[in-house]
Amino acid sequence: MKTFMSRAALAGLLLGASMLATAATPAPKGAQAFIVSPEDGATVGQEFKVKFGVKDISLAPAGDPTKNTGHHHLLIDVDKLPAEGAPIPTDANHMHFGKAQTEATIKLAPGKHTLQLELGDSGHMPFDPPIVSKKITVTVK
Repeated sequence: MKTFMSRAALAGLLLGASMLATAATPAPKGAQAFIVSPEDGATVGQEFKVKFGVKDISLAPAGDPTKNTGHHHLLIDVDKLPAEGAPIPTDANHMHFGKAQTEATIKLAPGKHTLQLELGDSGHMPFDPPIVSKKITVTVK
């Protein structure tokens, strides 16, 4: 009987932990992310500055659980947002700005590229609904 109770308790703890791990943080009402610069359709050099903006949400470093805060992730040439319940990936196409940065200088190869911002919560999870900017296209010379 003790073994059954221990297993049931463990299963309950694991289920609760998994639900917490995948529960998305609600997006603040009206929250927006946007790219201040460059403008959509701009031609830029291989190294250029991207400025980020937000409205109706505050910025905080990753790990800071303050309500109604998040931090930027710059999506480069990304066609699909992360799956629901999955953290924003860390790779060459998903740049994390976990110190609440509002701009970054990036380097891209010549050609056309898309840029989009997605705000993540303290644990790099997308908000529900996701807070994303309009996707812009730049031409790198």
